[in-house]
Amino acid sequence: MASSALRDELDCSICLITYTDPVMLRCGHNFCRVCIDRVLDTQDQSGLYSCPECREEFQERPELQKNITLHKVAERLQEEVIGIFCTYCIHSPVPAVKSCLHCEASLCDKHLRTHNKSPDHVLTDPSTLPENRKYFIHKELLKYYCTKEAVCICVSCRLAGEHRGHQMEMMDEASEKKKKKKLRNLLQKLITKREKTEERVRSLEERRRKTQEKSSGEAERVTALFIDMRRRLDDLEKKVLSEISRQEKEESLSLSALIHQLEIKKDELSRKMRHIEELCNMTDPLTVLQEPDTGDLCDPEEGGGDEDTGGHDKAHDVDDLDMTVISDTFRTLCDIISGIRIYGEDPADILLDVNTAQNNLLISDDLKTATWTEITQNRPETAERFQKHPQVMSRRRFTSGRHYWDVEISRSGLWRVGMCYPSIDRRGHHSYIGDNSESWCLYGGRVSNNHYSVIHDMRKTQLPHQVSSNRFRICLDYGAGQLSFYELCDPIRHLHTFTTTFTEPLHAALWVYHGGMKIMGGTASRRNHHNRRNLP
Repeated sequence: MASSALRDELDCSICLITYTDPVMLRCGHNFCRVCIDRVLDTQDQSGLYSCPECREEFQERPELQKNITLHKVAERLQEEVIGIFCTYCIHSPVPAVKSCLHCEASLCDKHLRTHNKSPDHVLTDPSTLPENRKYFIHKELLKYYCTKEAVCICVSCRLAGEHRGHQMEMMDEASEKKKKKKLRNLLQKLITKREKTEERVRSLEERRRKTQEKSSGEAERVTALFIDMRRRLDDLEKKVLSEISRQEKEESLSLSALIHQLEIKKDELSRKMRHIEELCNMTDPLTVLQEPDTGDLCDPEEGGGDEDTGGHDKAHDVDDLDMTVISDTFRTLCDIISGIRIYGEDPADILLDVNTAQNNLLISDDLKTATWTEITQNRPETAERFQKHPQVMSRRRFTSGRHYWDVEISRSGLWRVGMCYPSIDRRGHHSYIGDNSESWCLYGGRVSNNHYSVIHDMRKTQLPHQVSSNRFRICLDYGAGQLSFYELCDPIRHLHTFTTTFTEPLHAALWVYHGGMKIMGGTASRRNHHNRRNLP
């Protein structure tokens, strides 16, 4: 059998156990392949490699050469440790079932009977070599366990001064206590952790299944969306081409009629010109004088030099071709394309922050609806609460990504909806949403001439669109610096897009007067469905 000193030489200096697939560096030192690979991986970032044993440096990652001889020796040692045979069955080796620590021998069933009769012959499983059960200094068997030093000792160690007075236990007893107190508790903890890990795996698998289902559903929805888009685009193309063809035919017929009239007039003028030329070439003065007045040769209505414009009003110029239907079509096309982006995302869950609500705003229990009221709510005056104008901000803030949210607005009253920075003024006259550089909004209501307006930093722009719906969508692309407003009609209609560079987090913001506004969708809204208020 291999000696202890020899086995130590077969230990990897990194993992401190017997070599597994040993490889050698150029400096001659050996390591497990896995161990040295890990060390070299950690040195990749610095670009300088060195041997863990002698610190010799290499400019490039060294190649690993398999040490075949050391590999065979390590394998033989593993076989020797794992497969221990009976010491006395020399001619017919039989795997040993016990080792006698007193005799330092491995025994099979046949040779074990004698050793069972003597109490001095301590038996153990043959997985550990008997010489490993001895203290290397006293060369005596390890029998006791010092609880204070947590080490196994022999009889001489117990009698020596180093462990004198320490509490001792027999190794078997100490081993059983360790199994019961520590190992079994550890086993139970590991079992619990494994169960939690298995539960986590099941949860992740369920999540993966739901993700796959959602992805499949989204793919079907997008496919249906693009099929509908293609249908609508085909309809638009046919409509525009039909209108262009109709106008072309109408204009062509009008121009053809005018050309025919002008051709007739041209022939008549040519005839008159020839007659005048004949008169001019005559030498007989009597004939010339007897000819009727030449002024009668021109039509009375053609006098005054209007020949160039006669009949021009009967037909349009080509530049007068009506392009309105084409422009309307392109606007509809833009609305369709805009609809792709805003329908491709999940709605943000917006909840109103009561701590910012002005005292003339009533906030619903589900934090989704803001309604103007004459009854003051007597909320405490704080730095974050709006004091002058009936408006409120959202709890959630946005610092990145693309998001959208929908609102439904009452038909009565005035309203503003948009987004603002948390640094917006909460007290002054310019704390209106849109009346400062910290907010952007869409404005409308019963006294807005049935039109929408957008406001930022007190700059108000009236939009050409007339009010046709009371539901709107607000889309934020924080990274692109875009805040867009859409009217949720059929098809969805783009109203306006602010473009800027956002420098702070953004909150949703509402302002209502003599009316109400409700945020659509969101988990909280579904949980508190019974708390929703109906808008007037």
